[in-house]
Amino acid sequence: MGMPADERLGLDIKRAEQALIAAKQAAVRPAGLTVPQYATLFALADNPGISGAALARACLVTPQAMTVVLKNLEERGLIERSPHPWHRNVLETRLTEAGRSALNAADERAVVIERTIAGEFSAEEREQLRGLLARCAEAIARATLEL
Repeated sequence: MGMPADERLGLDIKRAEQALIAAKQAAVRPAGLTVPQYATLFALADNPGISGAALARACLVTPQAMTVVLKNLEERGLIERSPHPWHRNVLETRLTEAGRSALNAADERAVVIERTIAGEFSAEEREQLRGLLARCAEAIARATLEL
């Protein structure tokens, strides 16, 4: 093996990610949402009229995955989509009142997780953690180029 297990950070990062996703799933489920649906509604709340492609980028998913999420949200009446006034092949997406209600219910519970995580660290430590995670992402991107 090229690197001892106790020197590998990937498992620690994955463990933290899985714990976060599992907690968020439990938090948003009572509002009738999945984590990807919650993330989409959350992004839409601050970006009414955003396109599906831009939503996919904001939510860190593929355009194909976002298409499925948007279809499900639209079928449930949580979002509405309409053609852009100038770019007819682009659909603008907006929250409906039902979507805003579902988002608020889910976010009330999800924010408990975020506050608990933030409460474990000082403001300085939170900024340091963000910087360290950004460096991890950059290192992963560099390593990917070398493969």
